[in-house]
Amino acid sequence: KSGGFVLALDNGLHGFDPLTGKLDLLVHAEADEAGNRYNDGRCDRRGRMWIGTMDIDIRRASGSFYRISADRTVLRMFDGITVPNSTAFSPDDRTLYFADTPRHVIWAFDFNLHAGMIGDRRVFADLTARKTFPDGSCVDAEGFLWNAEYGGHRLTRYTPDGRTDRTIELPVTNPTCCCFGGEKLDTLY
Repeated sequence: KSGGFVLALDNGLHGFDPLTGKLDLLVHAEADEAGNRYNDGRCDRRGRMWIGTMDIDIRRASGSFYRISADRTVLRMFDGITVPNSTAFSPDDRTLYFADTPRHVIWAFDFNLHAGMIGDRRVFADLTARKTFPDGSCVDAEGFLWNAEYGGHRLTRYTPDGRTDRTIELPVTNPTCCCFGGEKLDTLY
């Protein structure tokens, strides 16, 4: 409400004031796990941060996926993560998307916005055959998930039921995330 940013650093989530450069520790979900860092996160419409952690050296599946509320309450949703990515929500707030990148799979979870809880996990998109890695994602106004394929030279748009709708080849090998911007939110970055 007061402006500024939330930065995920190795030692926790911090409030950051860009005018003063001041950092204030908000919460650190894994203060006892020195070998982990935060990776991918996104806020839901109620202002809760959903964020994953991972081993700094990407050697262990020591990461977890958390829900952090505005009052700084931390709830671990699940663990055993290697590289958390692709956190995104459907426009109807009924689905949360998530990927553990080295597994080549994007999952969809039943999502309850009111309760701030996730339910059953199902495979949404399997990239194993392409041997590419799902990285960051965003969802468009129609409910289609856009995913940057690390190692794949492309963005892929998936229908709400997980079918490939379109691909955009890119002049880079390792795109990491995408988002929409511009006055009408119709420019893909």
